[in-house]
Amino acid sequence: MSQTIKTPPMSRREWLMSDRPQSRLQARLGRAYLVWGRFASNRLALAGLAIIIALLLVAALANVLAPHSPVIGDLRNARLLPPGGDYWLGTDDQGRDILSRLIYGSRLTLYVVILVAIIAAPIGLIVGTVAGYAGGWVDSILMRLTDIFLAFPKLILALALVAALGPGIENAVLAIAVTSWPPYARIARAETLTIRNSDYIAAVRLMGASPFRIVLRHIMPLCLSSLIVRVTLDMAGIILIAAGLGFLGLGAQPPLPEWGAMIASGRRFIMDQWWVAAAPGFAIVIVSLGFNLLGDGLRDALDPRGNNQ
Repeated sequence: MSQTIKTPPMSRREWLMSDRPQSRLQARLGRAYLVWGRFASNRLALAGLAIIIALLLVAALANVLAPHSPVIGDLRNARLLPPGGDYWLGTDDQGRDILSRLIYGSRLTLYVVILVAIIAAPIGLIVGTVAGYAGGWVDSILMRLTDIFLAFPKLILALALVAALGPGIENAVLAIAVTSWPPYARIARAETLTIRNSDYIAAVRLMGASPFRIVLRHIMPLCLSSLIVRVTLDMAGIILIAAGLGFLGLGAQPPLPEWGAMIASGRRFIMDQWWVAAAPGFAIVIVSLGFNLLGDGLRDALDPRGNNQ
């Protein structure tokens, strides 16, 4: 009489690391586990992630964390006070608490970064995949349009657009988004040129899938990992461009606590009351560094072969 051999149950890690996943969910979770393992082994990437998480928490809890109003100050008794006491980072020339303005300014920073990513990344993805898959005159027209935008520095082009549209945070977001999509189109086109002649796409085409379905369901998802890495790396540049527009008075308008505008208002006192301009400048440096570290970590985690090369 034969005896059935019971296989020991797999641990959670063995289930995730299995070479033969039993479902799409298991395959996706296994890939996510591998990506997180590579990402977590990079201490600098974890430091960048911690900075971004801290930024998100500060922005979400601004009403709780800010000790004073970001727009109302005590001009008579609290003008240009040094750090200490009730004002940990000092006050500005209007008697407003700099720490509170930095905390609320994190909301504007995230507002700009998220909106630019939501607008620019899909535009670049659509333009790049359509150009790469269609080829011919469609590719030539779309890529020449992309080259025109890439021929100008982002800040100069954003300045021209904001000057035409008028100052304001919404116009600044639109101007930055319009100047940010061409690199994403280049990346998506390069990925599409590699994918479109693969056996996988040929099989889908033989099954009767339309070009629209092939691009939307099979090519675009394969371009997302490279696009996510590039968007994350570009967020530091987006913050700097937004700060530059605010510094020139073309971004968020007073009394909104935008970090670039705070530096502009504090440059008159940089020699004596240095904290007015130094605090927002330091915040911009830290947040930009966090996004750069996070982007580098994502690049190494999602494309380990490129890192080894």
